[in-house]
Amino acid sequence: MSVDELDTRILRLLLEQPRTSVREYARLLGVARGTLQARLDRLERDRVITGTGPSLSPAALGHPVLAFVHIEVTQGHLDEVGDALAAVPEIVEAFSITGGGDLLTRVVARDNGHLEDVIQQLISLPGVVRTRTEMVLRERVPHRLLPLVESIGRAAGQ
Repeated sequence: MSVDELDTRILRLLLEQPRTSVREYARLLGVARGTLQARLDRLERDRVITGTGPSLSPAALGHPVLAFVHIEVTQGHLDEVGDALAAVPEIVEAFSITGGGDLLTRVVARDNGHLEDVIQQLISLPGVVRTRTEMVLRERVPHRLLPLVESIGRAAGQ
């Protein structure tokens, strides 16, 4: 899907002012409400926009410890282990990867002891061979998409 300059402006507004109404977005962009709604519908249909919910802070929810856990899986059991990971609430993301391990998970915990309990739970899953954990000390670049959107918009405008 190609994103043009108006799409880029829309996405920038959604990221910068996520709680604004469609009517206000249209006013700020200088386009008709129907035009904006059609663009939003297309961006959602094409899965450029994948959600509208709030961003939540695991730390503010009592889970300030963040770690990345690499999981090595017995061949042929990747889907089973992936499905089992979905049942562990402290796993906030999981990805199939290449390199050192088969899965990479982002895990949150209340404290180091709780993290150890979660890792022990992962190790006990059928099909898990071993894990390797990397503790996060400090976030250096928070999750962001605006610089990417702006880069795509600049490329589309050329």
